[in-house]
Amino acid sequence: MSRQYPSAPIISVSVLCHADEKALLIKRGKPPYKDHWSLPGGKVELGETLTEAAARELREETGLTGNLNGPVDIFDSIQRDEAGRVETHFVLAVFMAERPEGVLSAGDDATAAEWVRLDQLDKRPSTPGTAARIRRLLD
Repeated sequence: MSRQYPSAPIISVSVLCHADEKALLIKRGKPPYKDHWSLPGGKVELGETLTEAAARELREETGLTGNLNGPVDIFDSIQRDEAGRVETHFVLAVFMAERPEGVLSAGDDATAAEWVRLDQLDKRPSTPGTAARIRRLLD
């Protein structure tokens, strides 16, 4: 199913990795929100559990692995075009990973991956609600 103008909502996951007052963000390499910073994540594949998808996406986009907790948040991301048609509709389940392990390296459709101090979240373009979600979940 196409991500743009889908026939149904697309089930997706993201992972909030945190350590030492920092959150792990990836820079998106594809639309929607290309070149914006976001939590690592992506679509759930057929036959895959939410937790399996979160672990896979974390590994593919950052090279890291970790114990996942959650989902800790579930939300809709719906964007409409100028005519009011649904251009994208993702249902996202957010997982948490404290101090993931491995060597950080951007991969898959992430063009960069960085640990970002919580007080610096608003200084870079990010997907809608990302900075507020990180602060709320880590509060």
